[in-house]
Amino acid sequence: MNATRIVVFAKAPHPGRVKTRLIPALGEVGAARLAERMLKHALEAAWAADLGPVELCADPPPESADWHHIPLPPGVQTRAQGEGDLGARMARAAQRSLDAHQRVLLIGTDCPQLDAQTLRDAALLLDSHHAVMHPAHDGGYVLLGLSVFHPALFDDLPWSTAQVATLTRERLAALGWRAAIGRTLGDIDEPADLVHLPSDWQRAIGLETAS
Repeated sequence: MNATRIVVFAKAPHPGRVKTRLIPALGEVGAARLAERMLKHALEAAWAADLGPVELCADPPPESADWHHIPLPPGVQTRAQGEGDLGARMARAAQRSLDAHQRVLLIGTDCPQLDAQTLRDAALLLDSHHAVMHPAHDGGYVLLGLSVFHPALFDDLPWSTAQVATLTRERLAALGWRAAIGRTLGDIDEPADLVHLPSDWQRAIGLETAS
């Protein structure tokens, strides 16, 4: 299996700027605390998968003061997401990884189920597929893996809507690519999603006490 770069897209877990749909349930500080816990999980899972380089694609840029108090696992590379919508930012990350002869897994930080084994399984599928995707229950996706690049997968998509995974599958089919679609996983975006958090995560953000 060739080296696979895992690119983790994340915002700095600053109160009031992250997980805003969870603020009514958790407050600004609680939502930021959960965002930091999710970031830690995503980076640790990516590192434990042992597939190749791990990159935090950060917003704001990693040199921003918003990141200074956030500990990152040793060896994790950092890079700014840059300008443009989510599609433009993901496209840049995918293309530079593939230009460096590394397959790429693009992930966010909102899915506690996205563990090291799931990442390894996705990378293995790229030995025989052009793309692999894990849809999310909300209609988006939590992982997109690529062994080749095409901008059609990222251009003019209605990001943060329930159409993203379906439209991406349609575009993969239109390209004639071999695509593996993994099991549907859950994002933690809305207050109703909090019941799916592991119990130790609930304790870490004070959710059990609050409830």
